Amino acid sequence: MKMILMYLLKTLGIIVGIVAVYALLGYLLPFIEVSAKDDGEKKEVPIYIYTNGVHTDIVMPVKNDLQDWSGRIPFSNTLSKRTDYQYIGVGWGDKGFYLDTPTWADLKFSTAFKAAFWLSESAMHCTYYEKMKEGSDCKVIMISKKQYKDLVTFVENKFDRDQNGDFILIPTDAVYSDNDAFYDAKGTYSFLYTCNTWANDALKAAGQKAAFWTPSDFGIFQHYK
Repeated sequence: MKMILMYLLKTLGIIVGIVAVYALLGYLLPFIEVSAKDDGEKKEVPIYIYTNGVHTDIVMPVKNDLQDWSGRIPFSNTLSKRTDYQYIGVGWGDKGFYLDTPTWADLKFSTAFKAAFWLSESAMHCTYYEKMKEGSDCKVIMISKKQYKDLVTFVENKFDRDQNGDFILIPTDAVYSDNDAFYDAKGTYSFLYTCNTWANDALKAAGQKAAFWTPSDFGIFQHYK
């Protein structure tokens, strides 16, 4: 009995230690900034970083001379089916969190456990917007056409595709509003690679300021105050 108790205490100590180290690194590492890379081209394409307080989305123009997202992510896949949206926000994350946890009150231990330890699938959450309003939760970043092409490639590569090369819509009633939809994605969510880690990497791909590593939206937005 004593040996079992000692084993349990050691196991608990290891778990607490891992959580403490993760919390410390999750707080400190985001302060290390990866500087923006100036490619020497005119910064003429507006993109945004937008957070709902938990998830960070990369928001881009629906259509310009470089990319038409409505061709990849049809307006008809949203409940509103409106075609006059000007921006589209894309976020990557755990499928269980997106579809089964509309609020923190709905969070189940099984969902959190699977998400933390590489045990569940991922999804892309795509949201159309009529306009964007800058604030503490939304920052505009002007980038060049070349940087935008790199960003588009990064974002597109995270979508899973069918045999025709099209993005795969997830049929669900768990949408957040009438202007969004979910799609299958590549990769597995974990406590080391979160939705915000992905968004942070998207900024790096576009040659923009970013945190060295971050699991949280705070780690991204502190570099855009």
